[in-house]
Parts: sequence; structure tokens; C-alpha cells
Amino acid sequence: MPTNVSPEYKKAEAEYKKARDPADRLKWLREMLSTIPKHKGTEHVQADIKSRIKVLTDELAGPKKGGARTGPVQAVRPEGAAQVSLIGPPNAGKSALHARLTGSHAVVGPYPFTTHEPLPGMLSYRDVHFQLIDLPPISAEYMEKWYLNALQPAHCALLVVDLADPECIDHIVAIRERLDQRRVTLDERWPFPFDEAEAPEAVVPDSGEEETREGEEMEDPFRIVLPTLLVANKSDLDSDPEEVAVLEELLGVRYPAVSVSAETGAGLDRIGPLLFAGLGVVRVYTKVPGKEPSDKPWALFRGGTVQEVAEMVHRDIAEGLHFAKVWGASVLFDGQQVGADHVLADGDVVELHA
Repeated sequence: MPTNVSPEYKKAEAEYKKARDPADRLKWLREMLSTIPKHKGTEHVQADIKSRIKVLTDELAGPKKGGARTGPVQAVRPEGAAQVSLIGPPNAGKSALHARLTGSHAVVGPYPFTTHEPLPGMLSYRDVHFQLIDLPPISAEYMEKWYLNALQPAHCALLVVDLADPECIDHIVAIRERLDQRRVTLDERWPFPFDEAEAPEAVVPDSGEEETREGEEMEDPFRIVLPTLLVANKSDLDSDPEEVAVLEELLGVRYPAVSVSAETGAGLDRIGPLLFAGLGVVRVYTKVPGKEPSDKPWALFRGGTVQEVAEMVHRDIAEGLHFAKVWGASVLFDGQQVGADHVLADGDVVELHA
């Protein structure tokens, strides 16, 4: 796409990429369509936007009168701090991992394709919850037609593999290729550097020179880019710590990686810290005047503002927000009065005044 798009279009595109709720995505798609330059160079993007508007409009409208939905739920509405998609080949132990991490009742069996539809569950860490979505496996021969819809709300992915499987590399190559064909990238880069103290023994590649995705995103504004953590499952069967490094050397990728065992529970306590650090999760506690702060935080991403917290609490408060008082690391002194655009820090306490 030409880079001479308007600031209004760039803002709408950025908001669309951040949106996880279908209604919000539809709103920003319409804004993109109304602000994109109308000339031959953008015709394919305009057509793509119109197609996505139709799909989302039909999805939000529900079944037609006299009809009924058929097939599995294609996407799960995001809840908690972030939505995390579990992706992997058949028999990698993905469902067993999901069950162990979340306490879900995922169907686990020694045969492929035991998962047929998205299954949500919650992983708790530091007063917040990550929504883990167990998805059907992907193979060189098959991927569910609705897989793209299921990945649309996700913030990141866990690529679950079995290093003891002699076809492990072929499986990962097939998964990456199939997803790439559907305009999905399993990305090695995460929004924020991992804190080694938070995630001991995890394999974290050197950040090296920062690369920008701007050119890639301008070419394809609808490509889904998911920061990805490689989860080497069944470490109780193959405990060689060098296997992950060898695997990534052969693949030519450097995902942050962790070895775990869904069977014994080994290594599972590293996943929460990695998600928390890599996504830049910020916990904000609210209070009303004269009362103690709530013990249940709102979860934002680093760079989140007072306005975002107000929108989470209640739309009326957000619309009528006058100022806020903040206690914590983001202010010079406790109880400091700030505006709606004030950027919050992890652990801040916010008192909203509307």
C-alpha cells in the first residue's frame, strides 16, 4: 500500500489492530474504509476491507431468521489480561498442557485431532488471568477452515511441540507455512524484553538489532502477527536441554523457548512470567474516595492510560472523566492529580473522578 495515507486512516488501522471485540473491529474497519485514499493503488485493500465488514456484520447479526448456527464456535471473546492461542501439530500434548495449566476438561487422548473446537481456560499469575485457548492441531494435510477467525482476537501464541517426535521440524514448517498462507505470522519478536529474573531457565534469544514491522504492515494491514513462545512439551521423555537450540538452528528461527512437561508439571511455572513480561502487562487497582483499593486489578498493556482504565470500569465514567488521583510508581507523589492521558505503571492505584 502507498505510504501517503492520511493520519486518520493510520489511526483507524492502528485501532483495528488493537481491537479484540468484533463490534470494535467493525467500527474501525468502517473508519478505515471512509478514510483510505480512493485510487487504483488501494483497490485491493478497499475490497479486503469491504469483505471483512460484511463478514463481521453477518457475525454480529447472528443466525438469519429460521436458521441456526452450525459447526463449532469459531472465536472466543477475550477475557483477562490477554488471550493466548495454543497451536501445535497432532499429538504434541497441547490439550494435556492446557488442562494442566488451566484446570480445563480438555479431551486428552493418544490419538490425533482430539480437539475439535476452541476451548478456553484461565491461567492465573500475579492477580491477573491469561485466557488460554486450546485450538485444533494443524498438520501438512489439514487445518480447520475457521482457524483464522479463532486467531483474530489473540494477543500471542504458544507453539507446542514434542521434541521427541522425529517429524517435529516438519510439523513446525508445515504449521508456519499453512498459517502464512492465511496471512498469519508466528513472530519471534515480543513487545517487550523478557526479564530473566522473572523467567529463570527459559531460552531467550538475543534481541539484536531492532527490526521494524512498519513496511510489512503497510503492505498487508490485515496480517495477524502473533508473538510466539515455543513450548517444548514432554521434557520428561527427552530432557536434553540442547534440543531446543538445535531445533531452532535447523528451523532458522529464534523463538523464546521453554521446556515443560504436562505429565509431571515441570517448567509450567515459567509460562506465566514469560507472558506477563513479554506482553508488558500492567496491573492497575482502582479505589473510590475514602475507601481501600480493590484487591482485583484491571489489566492493561505497558503504555496504558487513565482513560483506558475508565473505559474498562464504565462507559459513563469514561465519557465524563474529569481527572484522577494516582498512587504508585507513575507519579511524583502519592495522590497526585493527573489527566486522562496519564500513563500508568504496574501496581498503580487510581481514583477516578467524573
